[in-house]
Formats: sequence, structure tokens, C-alpha cells
Amino acid sequence: MLAYATPLLLVAAIFTALSFFPVSLFDVSADKTSALKHEERPRESESEAKTQTTPDTRPVVKHVPLPEQVKTIYMTACVAGTKDFRNRLIALIDETEINSIIIDIKDFSGGISFPSTQDAWKPAWDHAPCGAPDMRELVAELHEKNIYVIARLTVFQDPLYAKNNPEQAVLRSDATTVWSDHKGLAFVDVASRPYWDHLINLSAEVYNLGFDELNFDYVRYPSDGNMADTFYPQSTAGPHGMDKQANLEAFFKYLNEKLDEESRFAAYRHENTGRASSTPYTSADLFGMTTTNFDDLSIGQVQDRAAPYFDFIAPMVYPSHYPPNYLNLGNPNDYPYKIVYHAMKSGVDRMKSATTPMKGFLHERVGTSTPALYRKPTYGPEKFRTWIQDFDYGGDYDAADVRAQIQASYDAGVMSWMIWAPSNIYTRAALQTE
Repeated sequence: MLAYATPLLLVAAIFTALSFFPVSLFDVSADKTSALKHEERPRESESEAKTQTTPDTRPVVKHVPLPEQVKTIYMTACVAGTKDFRNRLIALIDETEINSIIIDIKDFSGGISFPSTQDAWKPAWDHAPCGAPDMRELVAELHEKNIYVIARLTVFQDPLYAKNNPEQAVLRSDATTVWSDHKGLAFVDVASRPYWDHLINLSAEVYNLGFDELNFDYVRYPSDGNMADTFYPQSTAGPHGMDKQANLEAFFKYLNEKLDEESRFAAYRHENTGRASSTPYTSADLFGMTTTNFDDLSIGQVQDRAAPYFDFIAPMVYPSHYPPNYLNLGNPNDYPYKIVYHAMKSGVDRMKSATTPMKGFLHERVGTSTPALYRKPTYGPEKFRTWIQDFDYGGDYDAADVRAQIQASYDAGVMSWMIWAPSNIYTRAALQTE
């Protein structure tokens, strides 16, 4: 019995010892499976790590998307800083068809209406006659009411900057003294590139306050002064010389490129913009006669050369700003419908046209005939907003006159409009009840 038991015990002992070793030492398929799982585990961990992104802790700015039809009233910096007055305008918006508002951020004085955090812009707040220290809160309040908010920035009319930077200002013909118009207001030379960057820095800060759109006014060379006594140091020394149209288009192009850079606005998380981009909509105010004139009105403005660089163009087609007997109508203030309809319909036709007699950076000459003809980008009437007159300069504007201009805009195919009343007192009867 002992002779036979010893081998059996030996086999059992060997079997027991082997049971402590992994099967993979003897099973090839098990070895491959184990190795594969071992290789997969790090990749799974890496995938999990990628999905665990760092939380976005940036402050949030909530916007109101662009209305299909923009209906705007204007608010000065002083009204923005006067709560009782601004609340009356907000109530007007609540009660009527108005769905947006344009607020002065930088006005004719060169001052700004909110306390900037940028050292270069703090003097513009310190020297401003009035403004709203709570501008961010005001914009948020307007957004709570679903009001689209536009910031208005005067550009080259800037007495404060011109005074502090005379080498970049429009000068008198002595090339030393800062020039001013009949109102005593000075301008920056359109070709001043340092000023371009200065303005763009402000624009970025304004959008980060919560504004939905940036509107640029006084985008032009000066007028209304002794134009024979002017000297433009930046234009003269620049690549385009005294070609006003080219200098202004160069500014438009640069502004458009820089404000399309999302990194400029990355300090805040912009939500509810209504589009994929976290960049502002932009618009430019042009003289009313840019829709009908095929010159630059001696200020550099040409509709065909401005349209490609802004989301919207807003011609200031106030009847009071047209010359006597325009269109053989006598006093233009007596014919608000006809003036506005003619101006905007001409502008729409011009937007739609594939050709123009005006040279431009984006225009390609057609043939060699004289006068020259150029191919240009085309746009529909939605590119336009009509500035409506609600002030008595040149005439007595009542509800019928204001409404006639709105109807003229509609009939010309332009469905969005902005009403200008420097007093901020609007003709309530001209507005439909919402």
C-alpha cells in the first residue's frame, strides 16, 4: 500500500503546486487576452481623462439674439446715467413695438459713459460730462426684458484724444495747431493706426460688458469747418496718401478683421448670442446721401466701400439734412416719406447691383472702358437699417411725419430702423403698441 501511495501523493502535490501559478503560463489564448486587456486599460484611462475637462470659470455674459426686425430708439450717456429718465425709455420699449436700444458709449466729446478698466481709457471716463457707473447692470436689466442692446461709439470725432495726441489729429495748415470744426470739435486723422488699436481695445471691453452690437458713428473725415485750413499728418505720410476713400476703407477692413478675433473677447463666456461666433455684430452710420451719390462727399464715405466690412449699414436719411429743392420737392422737411423712400430704395438697388463706378479694395474692374466700371459684392435690403428723424430741426415733426419715414423704409424693402431724437423724448403716437 505504501509503494502505491507515494506516487499518488506526489501527483497530488504537483497538481496542488501548479494550481498556484497563472493559467496564462500554459494557455496561449488566455495569455493574449490578458495582454490585450492590459494594453487597453491605459487607453481607457486616457479617454476618461480627456472627458474630464477643466471647468469654465469665466464670468458669463448673456446676450439677446438679433431680432428678425430691429426697431431701435437712442439713449444718450446722460440719460443712461439718470435712472428716472432711462426707466421712462425702458417703459416705452415695454409698451410699444420697440425691441432694441442704442446707447452712447463714446460720444462727441471723446468721453466714455462707463468706468473703463483700461489705463488708456480711464481719462475718457474721468473727463466725460456724464455716464452710467452701473452700465453692466443696465445692460443686464435690458437683457432681462429681452431688449437687444447696441453700443454707439463715435470714432474720428474725438476732441479729447486729438488734444492729447496732436501728432495723430487733424491739424491746421500750419501743421502744428489742432484743427476744429465750427462747433469747436477736433478730429483724429482717419489714417492714424495707433488710434485704430486704441478704439478696438475699447470695443472689446464694451462687448464684454454685455452689449450685443457695436455701432460706429463719425467714421469719416471732418466737415463743417474751414476745410482749406486742414492738414492730415497721418494720411499724408501713409500708404494711401490723401486718398480719403482708401484710408477709410483700410480702417473698415482692419476693424472688421480685429473684431472677428474671438480671442479678444475670451475673458468672458458669451452665451445666447444667437450664432456660433462669440464676436459682436457691427454696424456703421453713413451720411444719408451715400445711398445716392457716386462720390465720397469729400469725407471718404462710399456705400459700396463700407458695406463689405459691417453686418449692417445705417444711412442717416433725415429729411432735414437734404438740400432745399432736393428732388424738386422744395423744403425736404415737408416730404419725409418721399425723401426717405428715394434714399433707401436707391441704396437697396445699389446694394443689389453687381457693378459700381466706384473703385474699391474688393472691386474688380470690368474691361477698359471709360468711365471705369467695377464688379463688387452684392447684398440684400437686410444689410440696411434706416435712421429715422424724430427731432424738429428744419421742421415740426409730428407722429405722422415719423410714421411716414418708417413706412417709406418698409416700402423700400428695409424692415429695420433706428429712431434718432437727441432729446431722448420720442413721439409715442408714432409707435405701434406691442
